[in-house]
Amino acid sequence: MKGRGLYDSYLKNNLFMKMILLFALITTATIVTFSYFMFNVMTQSIIGNDLENQKKAMESVNSYMTRKYESVQAIMRDVYRNESLSIHLAYFLQHPFEDYVKYQLDQYASGADVDVPKGLDYFNNKLENDTDIENLLLYSSEKQFLFAYKKDHVNKLISTNASRSYIPDAMALENSAMSVPNEWVRQAIDQDDPKLYAMRVPITDKNTLKNLGQMLVYFNSDGIAQALDSYREQLKGYILVLGPSGEVLFDSSNRYYGTRYPYTDRIDPLNNTALLEQESFVTTLSQNQAGYMVVGVAPKAEIASSYQGLKQTIILISAICIAIVLLVPVLVVINYAKRTNKIIRFMRKVESGDLSARIHDEKEDELGQISRSFNDMLEELARHIDRVYVAEIKQKHTELAALQARVNPHFLYNTLEVIRMRAISQGAKDVGEMIYSLSVLFKSFVQPKGESTIKEELETSRLYLELFRIRYKDKLSYEIQCEESLGRKKIMRMALQPIIENYVVHGLQPHRADNRVEIRVSEQDGRIRMEIEDNGSGIEAERLAQIRHSLDAVEETGESFGLRSVHERLKLLYGNEYGLEMTSAPGEGTRVSIEFPGEQEG
Repeated sequence: MKGRGLYDSYLKNNLFMKMILLFALITTATIVTFSYFMFNVMTQSIIGNDLENQKKAMESVNSYMTRKYESVQAIMRDVYRNESLSIHLAYFLQHPFEDYVKYQLDQYASGADVDVPKGLDYFNNKLENDTDIENLLLYSSEKQFLFAYKKDHVNKLISTNASRSYIPDAMALENSAMSVPNEWVRQAIDQDDPKLYAMRVPITDKNTLKNLGQMLVYFNSDGIAQALDSYREQLKGYILVLGPSGEVLFDSSNRYYGTRYPYTDRIDPLNNTALLEQESFVTTLSQNQAGYMVVGVAPKAEIASSYQGLKQTIILISAICIAIVLLVPVLVVINYAKRTNKIIRFMRKVESGDLSARIHDEKEDELGQISRSFNDMLEELARHIDRVYVAEIKQKHTELAALQARVNPHFLYNTLEVIRMRAISQGAKDVGEMIYSLSVLFKSFVQPKGESTIKEELETSRLYLELFRIRYKDKLSYEIQCEESLGRKKIMRMALQPIIENYVVHGLQPHRADNRVEIRVSEQDGRIRMEIEDNGSGIEAERLAQIRHSLDAVEETGESFGLRSVHERLKLLYGNEYGLEMTSAPGEGTRVSIEFPGEQEG
């Protein structure tokens, strides 16, 4: 109900408010839609840039890992190319360490291959030259021993007999080129650093192609972290290097070292999003030869934080644009609405009768033209009123004066006849009193004013009735009822006298002693009603119909002149809706009513 009331008050009949509302809806929808598409385009661009930066970082990691893989492969290639070193390594892996020492002493004594590092010092040199290598291990599958090179430490020979260690079984099972260091091997060489990854190369006899064992190189993942240093500030999320079974070789977030990545099964190279710790973008790079995979994980929430400021900026700019785009037209429309309402107010003033109202609008637009046309119309209307309406009023006043001129002699003639008859029949008794009443009546008749008050009209009627009360020796009585507040109301002159005269002439019965007339004045719904009711002889129905018809007939002479004069003057002065009404029944009397407006305009 409240919404309906607001609609009726502000929208239903308000064209400008409808225009403002429609424009606001269209403008807001357009700006919001444009802002939404612009935000989507820019966020996709930001996401693309973040993922591109992540991919570059992954390529840097992959490039680093590939170099390390190739460096390990190069170690064995160099071994195979160097005949003496290849023979030394084969002998080392196929004989007990004491036999190898004797063999090495014999070789040095013979002076052969003097350019080759002494014995297996070649591997120790490789360890010292690459700062990322933590350990280099040579494993003999035939003799089941492990020879460990450790940076800045004494090399160590470790027996790995199957009866006392699981290392031979672990070495036999592992066949991938890259993995995390075996836990049994870690314990054997006292290596507990979790941030290590291992590269494995099989060692074979180049003459017989027999597998002699393996070379293991343990790299510190800090080198991978250094490869990412230039991308740290731009990188969103984290980067992993996973082995064939999902084991974590490198983790830029330092959360998953020493475990299998728990979300490995959810990574799909064909799908760039996955639900890991949270909804994330996932990018993968695979290295088939080494068997590892570089994974870039960028949580959507973390990327969204990078364009959160953009979202707020776009919302702020959109709000400012909406405010500006709406404010200017609204001000213009409000200005037009004020001018339009001004024109409507002046039209209502003219409608209420104020023809002097004029609209002052100097602008040359459509509303200015309407205002000037309205003023011109009023000027023409005023001239028309001067020519036609004023002339019509003058004509009505002339007719009214003519009617009153005819009524007055008629009244004086009848009154004088009564006085004459009274003087003949009874001499001079009571003549003075009657002449006094007559003189007062005559004085009121000859006054130049065209209207009087109800109080004055009732007093005139009382004096007239008093004449006839004396005339008929109290066979006539009368009663006048009127509230004091109604006595000051204006009424046309001689509104009641012709009606009372009509009763005296046609309704009063001299042989009766109870002749009576009542005059009542009341007000209802803004109208004054005056009723004159008598108990006279009454009027036959057919005669009453003739009288009613004659009231509206245009007749200069004839019967019922007094009643017709009242009826015509009421219509002339107050309009066709007013006039005289008459009801009567034979033997019961007659009632005559007249109405006129309580509040009259000039």
